[in-house]
Amino acid sequence: MKIIRYITGIFKGIWTLLVGLKVTGSYFFRPWKIVTQQYPENRKKKGKHKLEMFDRFKGEVTMLHNENNQHKCTGCGICEINCPNGTIEVITRMVVNEEGKKKREIDKHIYHLGMCSFCALCVKTCPSQALAFSREFEHAVFDRAKLNKVLNKEGSSLMKGVE
Repeated sequence: MKIIRYITGIFKGIWTLLVGLKVTGSYFFRPWKIVTQQYPENRKKKGKHKLEMFDRFKGEVTMLHNENNQHKCTGCGICEINCPNGTIEVITRMVVNEEGKKKREIDKHIYHLGMCSFCALCVKTCPSQALAFSREFEHAVFDRAKLNKVLNKEGSSLMKGVE
């Protein structure tokens, strides 16, 4: 009785191994179906094997600007509050607008890429949809300070109609 269980155990093990190797074996006999990107080699190629990122890929956080160097960030700080790692710093200042009212204006929107866990809470909770993920993914640097980025471009201003 023990011998029969032993032999059936061997056959079940071989069967599960073959089931597990089915996908690998299909790629062995049909190499044109492989979806793996050969990364540094195809970085700059054109044509069939150009390196492309998927739609759901999350690169670094960026602030969207239009052609007039205007953004939608009001400086509310919701992205900073929701960030679990303290990746975002929003530095604001109070200015008086043309109507004589005090209004908060963004001075610097600092993003610490080295601390980011790419959880997307900042992008999802932004009430004015000022933040988005870029397709940029090559961030290898020798100095960690180069991973700190100011998201609002120099001389940028708030878009009209954004409150």
